Amino acid sequence: MPTIDYVALDAEAVRTSIDLVGTATPDDLSRPTPCRAWTLYGLLAHMATQHYGFAAASRGEDDPAIWKLRDLGDDPVKAYVESAEHVLDAFAQPGVAERTFPLAEFGAAFPGAQAISFHFIDYVVHSWDVAKSLGTTVSFGPDVLAAAHSVAHVVPAGDVRLVPGAAFAPDMAWDDQESLDGIVAYLGRNPAWPS
Repeated sequence: MPTIDYVALDAEAVRTSIDLVGTATPDDLSRPTPCRAWTLYGLLAHMATQHYGFAAASRGEDDPAIWKLRDLGDDPVKAYVESAEHVLDAFAQPGVAERTFPLAEFGAAFPGAQAISFHFIDYVVHSWDVAKSLGTTVSFGPDVLAAAHSVAHVVPAGDVRLVPGAAFAPDMAWDDQESLDGIVAYLGRNPAWPS
């Protein structure tokens, strides 16, 4: 069985998010998103925080304060892009997939490739969230979708998704489980959002 290069797949997902976020205007930042009660600004702040948290973990840093929600300042789009470029650089370092990532937010440490797969699925889904918020679409190639489908189905289902603050809502039925809409439906998003 071939090894999945989560570093390359994650980079594709993150670059896609950069392209999408780069189209946002200041007025767009107050738009709703499929992510709980977050506006686009709130989603970008979460995404930027995650980028810095995962980048720090890739260097072995284990400070819970890194995961504190960030303020995006006067230019939230620029701040988001800088955070994304920061994690891309961190994950591009030699041997990153073989390191151990202390993920304070998860309360445990994980092998690098697995930790990067967590980040990867988040940015496939968050790219979809941003696209929906902006009233546009996003697509990924078959290699990204196949890997995202596999990672998504490792996420625990059931009552754990009903706990307050759970990362994902209960899964929703969707005919094509391997499509991007099927992946986000499995992770609790409504592919028909905002209807």
